[in-house]
Amino acid sequence: MEVLNAAQRRDLLEVLEDRYGNTSTIIASQLEPKDWHPVINDETIADAVCDRLVHNAHKLKLVGESIRKLKADLTKGSKPAK
Repeated sequence: MEVLNAAQRRDLLEVLEDRYGNTSTIIASQLEPKDWHPVINDETIADAVCDRLVHNAHKLKLVGESIRKLKADLTKGSKPAK
């Protein structure tokens, strides 16, 4: 897990502020929003980011096996192409 630097934090917040209330934003993450604070690495900006993303959000939690794992299993034992 890589922590955001100051410029990345500001850029993320700026993009979210520009989009908030105007258009949809889709975020795909393996981390729950409650775990974003250490990655964002600034309490105030993390609160602002989470507020803009979580407020009025529709959260979809996917469950099941990883597609990469499933595809890897399908390719095991297959013969090389000629």
